[in-house]
Amino acid sequence: MNGMQIFTAMLSEHLLLLGIVGLLVLEITGRAGRQQRLAFGLALVCVAAAAVAAAGLALSGFTAAPFAGQFSVDPVGLAAKAMVLALALPVLLIARADFAEPEFPVLLLSSLYGVCLMQSADSFLTLFLGLEILSLPLYVLVLLAWRRPQAAEAALKYLVLGGAATATLLMGAALVYGSTGSLGLAAFGKVLVATDALSRTAVALVLLAFFLKGAIVPFHAWAPDAYEAASIPVTAYMATIVKAAVLLAAVRLFAGVTLAAPMSELVIVLPLVSIVWGNLAAMRQPSLRRMIAYSSIAHAGYLFLALLGDPAGRLQSVAFYLLVYGVLNLLVFTALPTSSSDNDDTRDGLERLKGLYHRSPAAALMIGAAMLSLAGIPPLPGFIAKFLIFRNVLAAGHVSTAVLGLVGSFLGIYFYLRVIQFMFMSPSAQPALAGVRAHRLALSASALCVAATVVVAVFPGWVMARFVAIP
Repeated sequence: MNGMQIFTAMLSEHLLLLGIVGLLVLEITGRAGRQQRLAFGLALVCVAAAAVAAAGLALSGFTAAPFAGQFSVDPVGLAAKAMVLALALPVLLIARADFAEPEFPVLLLSSLYGVCLMQSADSFLTLFLGLEILSLPLYVLVLLAWRRPQAAEAALKYLVLGGAATATLLMGAALVYGSTGSLGLAAFGKVLVATDALSRTAVALVLLAFFLKGAIVPFHAWAPDAYEAASIPVTAYMATIVKAAVLLAAVRLFAGVTLAAPMSELVIVLPLVSIVWGNLAAMRQPSLRRMIAYSSIAHAGYLFLALLGDPAGRLQSVAFYLLVYGVLNLLVFTALPTSSSDNDDTRDGLERLKGLYHRSPAAALMIGAAMLSLAGIPPLPGFIAKFLIFRNVLAAGHVSTAVLGLVGSFLGIYFYLRVIQFMFMSPSAQPALAGVRAHRLALSASALCVAATVVVAVFPGWVMARFVAIP
């Protein structure tokens, strides 16, 4: 393989790396007055270019293996990269008003580099490297909200549990190597169908590592605290892009393999508990950040249940769900209005949303539509996403699991409708109309999310066709 093919295969990663280097140079040489604007502008351009590059290569059917057995690209992986990079654009837009220093875009691009690496991983070594490059900047991003007293505690808790997940993954990979003599992801399929104790322990450890990263009960304790302590742009990033990276990597790991007992029981029990607990715990949360943290635990449960389905339809259902879930959560965060008296602690409080429709009708309508879709109300795209997940679970013969999952999903309708009731049917907690504003970049981010929501709602078949099944 010549140098141009290698460069093309890693074009998205190279563009992100170019942005990281440029931001570091800007930090050293830039003037304080223009530094923030230039930093966010450069980051936005590089992420957008990386997303366009990945989408263009995916649509052209580009396939290459620049590092055989370690790193490869195909239309599916490129489409996944394009999706997560596109989801990062609204995050950058809303972060412009929250961060005065250029540390945020540098850390975000570094984390995105790890996300992209995970979507091309062919071995546990590359998967581990991508996961760590994703995670290490993320711990610092949580800590950037250092003025909030809970930020340091949440970042430490996230670091410790993230380290536990990494250690568990490495131990599982070591046992995979001991059982098969290979660290390739294809070797995981062999241990998945093996019956010896070593292979089953390896599979259990790898699954537990993904459960930790995906915040599956009982490994979810870090999520509510980290989501609440982080600033709103960082919470949006963790709830959407990090979740997508972990689940897409799990699908890549389980590609082409049908889960069977006793490993299937592990994938059934813990995700079902997560669905019920996440939805119940979200009901009485005082802020959107904590509510979305617990709801993300339930959504992770739905997504892990997709591993029970037929491998041919697994990727389509998971990728479509992650796209819909990501866009809708970003729409909620970008539509949140701010006022001159707001700070980051109170901006997303549910009490503050009371009467929002009378103060900011557009924001209330966007948040309301996102809540209805996340609840799975037809014919909104959230309903289509859940339908695809449970259709695959039913097709695989897990009828009781699908029924229990659906019953658990009904619990989530309450807290989503509670937000709508606060915005449209409760007396305003802030009667004054003055001071409510929306940053221009936040409006642009909301427009991007609305446009993406319309596309996935009107053309779901076309979107799903971009994620063909992994053979």
